[in-house]
Amino acid sequence: MKTFLVGAALMIALFFSLPYHLYLRLLFRKDPEKSWKKSAKFVSGFFKIELFLSGCKVKIIGEENIPKDTQVLFVGNHRSYFDILVYHEAIKQPAGFIAKTEMKKLPLLPLYMKDIGCLFIDRNDIRQGMKTINQGAEYMKLGHSMVLFPEGTRNQTNELLPFKEGGYKMAEKSKSPIVPVAISGSDLLLESAPKKKIRGHKVTIEFGKPIDVAALSPKERKEKYAELPGIIQSMRDTHII
Repeated sequence: MKTFLVGAALMIALFFSLPYHLYLRLLFRKDPEKSWKKSAKFVSGFFKIELFLSGCKVKIIGEENIPKDTQVLFVGNHRSYFDILVYHEAIKQPAGFIAKTEMKKLPLLPLYMKDIGCLFIDRNDIRQGMKTINQGAEYMKLGHSMVLFPEGTRNQTNELLPFKEGGYKMAEKSKSPIVPVAISGSDLLLESAPKKKIRGHKVTIEFGKPIDVAALSPKERKEKYAELPGIIQSMRDTHII
């Protein structure tokens, strides 16, 4: 029943929100920041409904580590499609996601992903990938936060996959802090659930202390980037699922 309700709510919202999407597209051309704020507020209402229907209970740790006066590059692990909803609601500020280009093939959904400032990356095309990263840096220079999943895919194992570091350039070029994020339990809502049907579960998301990459030398940045997987893994290991 939860799977049906979540799916039905998604399709209804996507279809009946088309006029608002068109409004946001026009607004984006004039004032991107205002467009992102309105879109984030609109999407948040829908995300809350979806999380409620799925039976998801979110525990947030380290919310005080999120800078309130600047855009941020959130770097975290990725376990489920539900991560997008949980991250967005926990961050509590407009934020776009770096998503795989295959998402653009879905009906309607990519339109709304673009509304909140998401960008699509083809990890098999280095030139296109760098173009996307540069676009993300430009968004961040306008004051928009971004979320990066450097594992490159959803991973339901206990150990993180190797991190791809190219996306960190968004923080460097926009002189923005990086906030490490760890999430646990989101895959148990769907991907690791029996018969892959949505069921209620607790999800923990934790924000680590911000890293001011602009204040670091190239050598120090490289060392800090190498530490990020361990930082996120350590946070995850303390979560009770």
